[in-house]
Amino acid sequence: MQHVWTPVKKVAEATYGAFGPGAFGKRAEAFARFFGTPQFLISQTMVVAAWIVVNAVAVSRRWDPYPFILLNLLFSLQAAYAAPLILLAQTRQADRDREVYESDSHHRGMIAEASLRRQEEIMATLARLEERIDHQASAVEVLARRATDG
Repeated sequence: MQHVWTPVKKVAEATYGAFGPGAFGKRAEAFARFFGTPQFLISQTMVVAAWIVVNAVAVSRRWDPYPFILLNLLFSLQAAYAAPLILLAQTRQADRDREVYESDSHHRGMIAEASLRRQEEIMATLARLEERIDHQASAVEVLARRATDG
């Protein structure tokens, strides 16, 4: 039975997890990837630093005086949305990884079976060659006896 192995890229593209290939799942993954980038961390640090400086120094422009309760609320809101998006992205990635693993495992099994068949063919060929060598060695012995006897 001939098996056509599915490349890993096609398996990963075909598996999207619980939310399917829709825009929501793709955007969730994009946001989750963005949350871990240096650009996000640097930009968030700059916004927080500006927020604190403006609210600590500029008395007339204060909208969130110390202890920065509004800033804490925004962090909580960000965490409340970031955590599920990150979990969704991890679930989708785990589903893709599982599919890739299963495809790869099946492919390795097919390679092992083919290798075993090739090994059996080689062993059969070696056995036939040994029979021929033995037959020719017997023929050489007969010829050698005739030459020495005659």
